[in-house]
Amino acid sequence: MKQLSEMTSGELKEFYDAALKEYEACKAKGLDLNMARGKPSKAQLELSNELLTIIDPANCTMDGIDARNYGTLEGLPSCRKLFAEILDVDVEEVFVGGSASLNLMYDVIAKAFTHGLLHSEKPWAKLDKVKFLCPVPGYDRHFTVCQSFGIEMINVPMTENGPDMDAVEELVKDKDVKGMWCVPKYSNPEGIVYGMDTIRRIASLRPAAPDFLLMWDNAYCIHEFDGEYLPFPDILTLCRENGNADMVYEFASTSKITFPGAGVACFATSRANMDYMKKLLNAEIISYDKLNQLRHVLFLKDKAGVIEHMKKHAAIMKPKFDAVITSLDENIAPLGIASYNRPKGGYFVSLDVMDGCAKRVHALMKEAGVVMTGPGATFPYGKDPNDRNLRIAPSFPTKEELEQAMQVLCACIKLAAAEKLLAK
Repeated sequence: MKQLSEMTSGELKEFYDAALKEYEACKAKGLDLNMARGKPSKAQLELSNELLTIIDPANCTMDGIDARNYGTLEGLPSCRKLFAEILDVDVEEVFVGGSASLNLMYDVIAKAFTHGLLHSEKPWAKLDKVKFLCPVPGYDRHFTVCQSFGIEMINVPMTENGPDMDAVEELVKDKDVKGMWCVPKYSNPEGIVYGMDTIRRIASLRPAAPDFLLMWDNAYCIHEFDGEYLPFPDILTLCRENGNADMVYEFASTSKITFPGAGVACFATSRANMDYMKKLLNAEIISYDKLNQLRHVLFLKDKAGVIEHMKKHAAIMKPKFDAVITSLDENIAPLGIASYNRPKGGYFVSLDVMDGCAKRVHALMKEAGVVMTGPGATFPYGKDPNDRNLRIAPSFPTKEELEQAMQVLCACIKLAAAEKLLAK
């Protein structure tokens, strides 16, 4: 099969006609499919149904603490221990909160604005400007948090080993650069696992801002679907060894392990940060939902239990990701009109179509009854400078629905590419 760039104008027009016919056939099916967000499927949710019945009045006490009552701001000791095992950190470095790590991330930045961080000269709200480094493509929710506080976001290109560290090391010389977002394992959306050299360079940064905040969102720390569990370096220890003990807050949750709407989240940070943040949080809340923390400890038990549980998720997830990659390999790769990642964990496939075509592909998809994450969502302010990146979220649809959606996506990629080339 010829690549589109090698076709004559006549061949290209013939290709366009065939692509348009294929697309019209997809539209005629009247589909109503959604793969916009990385939501676990119903089959995945049902893996954790035991959580609904695992506690009763006879077992509401753990670690000598009645989970029904007030107190224990930092979370049940056993739940802190569970997260400490998962993240390979010390239990005293773990704070267990409510159901969402996003809430904890927002809260840390909110406290930076209202009170300042441990080493802040003044609250960020009193500064003329606050900037954050955002590896791109990245997670839209991180960008939304920044926008809500008026933080200026700076794009940092992603490489196959993580953020472009030459760029990062230069940018942090600016004292207004107060932080950086990182999804270090199976990054959203590219599925990249940060290389060890990249992680060491991050841990040894020398930012001009004394209160530089490394937001280490380890959302997919245990989310393999292809292959065995991949151990990952402890960023807290690496930062401490490089004289940056208080620079990092690491976040994780059970959102894509058990129930996304009723999971447990945590942050891990230095003991000095912990003492400081607990004083601020103590004014906000007496304690988080310890009954839910208790449920999760009883159900998951320990890190080994979590890994075994995630293998059940993998058995559901891998065929879906295989379906996405197979469809792209067979229908798109030979044409040379798109590139995409091949993740072994996480929740997304990152797709780069021809420059200037992402919005067109998205619009065609919507018209054919398939909803995807909006074009530009993986960039700050929703502005993809090349209009090429789209995020595929295979988890929620059934495999059959996903195969239908991929037929539509491939037809749209071909049609948009042929339109662009013909226009030239």
